[in-house]
Amino acid sequence: MSTKIDHPRCVGGIEGVNITSMGTLVRGAVGGEAMLSVRYSSTSSDPPVIKWQLKRDKPVTVVQSIGTEIIGNLRTEYRDRVLVFENGTLLLHNLKLSDEGTYEVEISITDDIFTGEGNIDLTVDEPISRLRVAMATATVLELTEHFTLNCSHDAGTKATYSWTKGGKPLANDTRLMLSPNQKVLSIGRVLMVDDDIYACQAENSISNMKSLPVKLTVYKRSSLYIILSTGGIFLLITLVTVCACWKPSKRLKKRQREKANILTLRSDPQNHDIIHEDKSEDEAVPIMTEHECRNPVSLYILKEEDPTTDEPPSLCQTCTSEGSSPPSYGSSLAPPSRSPEPPARSSRRYPRTPTNSPPAYHHRRQGQSRSPPAPSPPRTRGPAHSSLPPAPSPPRRQPTEAVRTNLPTT
Repeated sequence: MSTKIDHPRCVGGIEGVNITSMGTLVRGAVGGEAMLSVRYSSTSSDPPVIKWQLKRDKPVTVVQSIGTEIIGNLRTEYRDRVLVFENGTLLLHNLKLSDEGTYEVEISITDDIFTGEGNIDLTVDEPISRLRVAMATATVLELTEHFTLNCSHDAGTKATYSWTKGGKPLANDTRLMLSPNQKVLSIGRVLMVDDDIYACQAENSISNMKSLPVKLTVYKRSSLYIILSTGGIFLLITLVTVCACWKPSKRLKKRQREKANILTLRSDPQNHDIIHEDKSEDEAVPIMTEHECRNPVSLYILKEEDPTTDEPPSLCQTCTSEGSSPPSYGSSLAPPSRSPEPPARSSRRYPRTPTNSPPAYHHRRQGQSRSPPAPSPPRTRGPAHSSLPPAPSPPRRQPTEAVRTNLPTT
């Protein structure tokens, strides 16, 4: 449909130029083409003079030609981008955003007195791309205040926005409010009915795009509290179970047991003759075992003691008196025992000797001398730093009658 821009005017019987246009508004995209179509009519057969200008505060000449032949020098921004047809139509290539505006055309013929004029508006837009909905979180608690959804895109000019909820158009509401450009959707107070799918749509003069839908999940406060409380109880049970099942390592237990034994022996006054505070655990004199207390040779030595001695009962006597039955004696040799010699008080520890001898070192430690049950060769004690003490000779066996006289009657 053509639009008549200028009417022919007659002055003195001479007609002017009539210009008509196919439309007064042309839309173009960045990088595309725009054709500003016009037609003119004249009674003259001479070629027309065509001039296109872009209206600004100061008009900018785009092109000027006689027919299709361009005259003069084009501006730098229009070189290789404009083309003029015989009917006065202008074609613009490789559109830019700066090309947008109102274009004015003037067509004149030398024989004509009046010049035809016309105006066409050109809009240049950029297509919308990568439209999306952005929100702080996809899950929200019921009764939350001022929750917002933003519609954004990477490219596009002069876009207008609209929203849909569950596929239906969304308008301003008392709770659902749109910004003046409708780019931002705000929910005044979130309710359970707001749990739905949302999407936004943007369009301009040359493009139209819809975003991917997003799901907004609304949780009830009671449900959230149940989840949090259940998680806290489960965490507490887990911690209690871990603490109850935790056991110290065997090495740590062994060290604690050894320390407890050492402290017990050092604090017991009955053991002050056995372990000395100035000696380490390795240098302490070993305690007599129950097996050594029941040694028949040791029993014989105890019976040979002087009854007038005021010495308190020894450890072996106590062990013997508390026994459930008297020890039996045989004709074989006495069982192995410790060396009768007391350990030398030196900084060097001597290993135990497997030589069989009666354990009579408890009495010797108290300063009283004991005569062996049978004479034995005299022993000389070496210096404190000697390598090893001389091995003692086994005790001589006493007559059977002497042993029997000292045994208690059954």
